[in-house]
Amino acid sequence: MEQQNQFRHYVKVIYRLLVILFIMVGMITISGVYLLVDPTLSAFKKEEFNSTYVTTIEEDEDKIENGIHLRTGLVEAKGLMEVINNCTNCHSSKLLIQNRMTTERWIETIRWMQETQNLWDLGTNEEIIVNYLVTNYPPKKKGRREILTNTEWYDLQD
Repeated sequence: MEQQNQFRHYVKVIYRLLVILFIMVGMITISGVYLLVDPTLSAFKKEEFNSTYVTTIEEDEDKIENGIHLRTGLVEAKGLMEVINNCTNCHSSKLLIQNRMTTERWIETIRWMQETQNLWDLGTNEEIIVNYLVTNYPPKKKGRREILTNTEWYDLQD
């Protein structure tokens, strides 16, 4: 009977050791997986609000280098901010740069946008905007493409 009690005691001790070992292996495994997913342990760090990033964006938004407004790519000149505030709300500044038009064509385009695209009344800004665009992005004298020269023509076969 004493041997049975002693055997039961050893089984309980071994069982407890196995349970403790199993828990330790599980905790080590979970910790290892967590370290693989987040090696910097960022979940345990206190997160501080970094206001310098927000300020940097605001400061760089209207930065001008070498006469070019960096965010939009537009030329720095009188009327730049009116163009940015009224034109780049709806489309890219690249659209303005590539569509080089005369005063009359810009006014026609503005009227079309007001009639069909819900563009607001520009008021006194319209003249400033059109003058800026015509002055800094005038129509190019060159046509759509150059004349073809030295072209060898061949007959198409059926």
